Amino acid sequence: MSGLDTLIEGVLLGGVYALFALGLSLIFGIMRLVNLAHGDLILLAAYLVLSATTALGVPLVASTLLVVVVMFVLGFLLQRLVLERVLGDDILPPLLVTFGLSIVIQNGLLLTYGADSRRIQASAFESMSIAIAPGVSVGLAPLLALLTAIVAVALMQLIFYQTSLGRAFRATADNPQIAQLMGIDERSVYAIAVGLSLAVSVVAAITFGIRANFDPSIGPARLLYAFEAVIIGGMGSLWGTLAGGIVLGLAQAIGARINPEWQILAGHLAFLAVLMVRPRGLFPSGRP
Repeated sequence: MSGLDTLIEGVLLGGVYALFALGLSLIFGIMRLVNLAHGDLILLAAYLVLSATTALGVPLVASTLLVVVVMFVLGFLLQRLVLERVLGDDILPPLLVTFGLSIVIQNGLLLTYGADSRRIQASAFESMSIAIAPGVSVGLAPLLALLTAIVAVALMQLIFYQTSLGRAFRATADNPQIAQLMGIDERSVYAIAVGLSLAVSVVAAITFGIRANFDPSIGPARLLYAFEAVIIGGMGSLWGTLAGGIVLGLAQAIGARINPEWQILAGHLAFLAVLMVRPRGLFPSGRP
């Protein structure tokens, strides 16, 4: 059953990576923006939830909902006050600004929380498992992460293709100038997109914070996994992002089974292999 264990572990890990990548894929599909601070913003959300649950004593579910609202507002203001000033045909200014934002967040978290690793406590939920076959059981937390990733992608697809906001997203992604002529406020659409991206990142933060310890320095590593999942799946494709996360998770699980030291390397090799065979990813799309 070791082979089955490896596959299950890889798929569950892929669900976590898909949650990391979903917000990144979302704003790239709409704004063509690669947010280099994405991993640090996920980490910021994790620390905010940690503060709400420990310092304020708010239950985890209520803390999550509160931080979702906070991160949406933060994303909206970030776009209006910072990113809007640097968006344009040149991709370098947004990259430099988000890189600088990454450094600011890392140092701010270090000053506020220190360098010690932390973890979000979920009491008995952390150790609960479900038997799916004789001798095979899966942890409830990683299973819920995978199901949450699937539901999140489905909801995003529903928003994009069944609502007026989604039509505004798609029109702006296709041609911002024509969208403005049709009465769509490009500034508001972009601000909502960034806010939605950061709101989704809270789910990734909770999932990661329950599974493993975190400290202020690990944001760039989360960005790397998210970026690889997006590229593997295809830039701008939300379902492709989910598939890319699972491919990355499977590669790491198989690598760890061969040799624990190969886990991270195996994921990078899978990323490189997909780029060599399909440079635009497995499911390329011009928009979500």
